[in-house]
Amino acid sequence: MDFQTVMRELESLGTAQNRKVYSRHGVSENMFGVSYADLYKLQKKIKVDHELAMQLWEIGNHDARVLATLIADPLKMTDKLAESWMKEVNNYVLMEMLTKFLAKTPLALKKAEKWHKAKVEWISSAGWALLAQLALSDKSRPDDYFEPLLDQIEQTIHTSKNRVRYEMNGALIAIGLRNDKLEKRALAVAKSIGKVEVDHGQTGCKTPDAAEYIRKAQAYRHKKKAAKA
Repeated sequence: MDFQTVMRELESLGTAQNRKVYSRHGVSENMFGVSYADLYKLQKKIKVDHELAMQLWEIGNHDARVLATLIADPLKMTDKLAESWMKEVNNYVLMEMLTKFLAKTPLALKKAEKWHKAKVEWISSAGWALLAQLALSDKSRPDDYFEPLLDQIEQTIHTSKNRVRYEMNGALIAIGLRNDKLEKRALAVAKSIGKVEVDHGQTGCKTPDAAEYIRKAQAYRHKKKAAKA
């Protein structure tokens, strides 16, 4: 599919209801309001098309940019392009889609380590979201890589910006799910910081209780493991 065909398809798939929902999540007016179900259907049709992804991102439309993150080639993503895309993110919906894509690229660790220290809310949020992805997927990283991050979460989460707090809480959960040792430390941090307050605006979203989430996830994992034994 070429650029013009995709844009016409996106426009035809948009709905007023989806635009209303996305607006509540901070998405600007430059959108069609395409459902994720339809975006994933388009992804299946297009598969990987990095050139098209760059064209879709450049147009500035929210739905086009989300689709760009779904069809871009992880192996063709450059440091310069990652920085450029990240600087143009202005809502957490797009930020989360971009970090899911970047987690598949060779740049994931480098961007996570740089961005989580940023002062800009969306960039710092992306860094913590990437760290959470790495905690869940990168089995090669030693425990002592994540322990200082737990210390940082404990010391700074309540003074961090709104969406950064949410992503730090997510990273805390992800680190706690790696193994028993980190689970114990993460639970101690969760107890120390207590409730994490995040303003979700006019949405029904909630911030998960890290300790409760870790315990439930680990209990399910142990139960599943025992069933296979």
